[in-house]
Amino acid sequence: MTVRPSPARRTGAAALLVAALLVAALGAPAHAAGYADPTIALSASHLSGAVGAYGDPSVTVDVEQAGIPAGLLRLRVLTSSNPAVAGVGDVRQERTRTGDRSLTVRARGRGYTDLTLEVTGRGGKTARATLSYAASARVAGAPATRYLTGSSDASAAVDAGGGHVLVADDETNVLRLYDRSRSGAPVKSWDLGPALGRTKEADIEAAARVGDTVYWTGSLGNNKDGTYEAERNTVFSTRITGSGAATEIAFGGAYKGLREDLIAWDAAHGDRFGFAAGTANGRVPKGIDGFDVEGLEFAPGSTTTAYLGFRAPLAPAAPGGKALVVPVVNMDRVVAAGDGPVFGEPIGMDLGGLAVRDLRKNAADQYLILAGSFAADDNSDPYALYQWDGVAGHAPQKRADLPTADSGGWEAVVDVPDLRVRGARVQLITDSGAADLYGDGTEAKDLAHPEWKKARAAWFTLA
Repeated sequence: MTVRPSPARRTGAAALLVAALLVAALGAPAHAAGYADPTIALSASHLSGAVGAYGDPSVTVDVEQAGIPAGLLRLRVLTSSNPAVAGVGDVRQERTRTGDRSLTVRARGRGYTDLTLEVTGRGGKTARATLSYAASARVAGAPATRYLTGSSDASAAVDAGGGHVLVADDETNVLRLYDRSRSGAPVKSWDLGPALGRTKEADIEAAARVGDTVYWTGSLGNNKDGTYEAERNTVFSTRITGSGAATEIAFGGAYKGLREDLIAWDAAHGDRFGFAAGTANGRVPKGIDGFDVEGLEFAPGSTTTAYLGFRAPLAPAAPGGKALVVPVVNMDRVVAAGDGPVFGEPIGMDLGGLAVRDLRKNAADQYLILAGSFAADDNSDPYALYQWDGVAGHAPQKRADLPTADSGGWEAVVDVPDLRVRGARVQLITDSGAADLYGDGTEAKDLAHPEWKKARAAWFTLA
């Protein structure tokens, strides 16, 4: 006997079928529901950090899906190509006010890893991106250390006010503005090559600020192969407006003959320092009898007389020789108007056989001399900080020996605190261009990505 469902039962079954189809449609994949594909974009595809670092740089991840608030999208780290450097769980994310994500990475070890990121939108649709991460080794004093990325060859620095610093490097003609308290990329940068009329780097090695004017000087010496390059024979000025993150700079003037003037002045005074020989073709600049300027600061109470501090030569050019400082009495007119320089009586300072690597003073005419070797070595030679009053004949006093176990040579003093205050702190910056930061044998200056290039800025408390 055939049993047929009643009309009521047929109607109920149809209703159940319609409901089931509706539920399936609501839970269907995005293409069934008509959702757009999500997108994921990184503010930088490369990021650097350090083992044990504080305040590592971050990268912003922009996630979007048409018609869906960014805050409702899910971002996660899928894989790490080298968990020994940083694993999936070592990536931290914070939501921004716009719903995007700010990512930082906690480094476990030195080296490289690729982190695969995935955003999931409504309807289950996804998009992926790769963040290439590099971690350098742990350093001493990590809590007081920050990393200035974008360049590894920091060579001169001046305080820009508002917690920011202007930094030059000796591999480009670019000045970069950094937040002194944070690791990361520059806030702003300015390429002064066109204004200088230079296609190659000026080998900027020192700077000094007088009011709103900053004076910068190249090394004035030969290159590392002993060849003369005109670009290095440059002293120039910039003018600062604003301060902090609002700092702006404009090119002032330049003088491109100070090297020859120094050689002629030395020859006229009995060739006391061997400048002619130190600049001869084939003579490398960073020898005990070489020729290389790495310090610049103004004399006490003066806005016109500048001190040139020499990394080489020592005076005399022998182990234990004194560090050499040569005053330029009319530096303002030299740079602004092209006047011939007038040189004052040279100053010899006993820095324990070390040379001038930077020279900086504060408004009270308290000076700090960053002293280091004349040699171009692996930066393991001694470094020290000396206090001085800027007066010829007055001996500098050692305030601190600096650590040398970590990569990079101490190169710049940002500013000078009141040295009479107990526990005064000073921030120094390294030139890390020759350092193998990530353990693969590549010098930092030759790294392919600017985000992986970095100089180290560290605070020290003076005894």
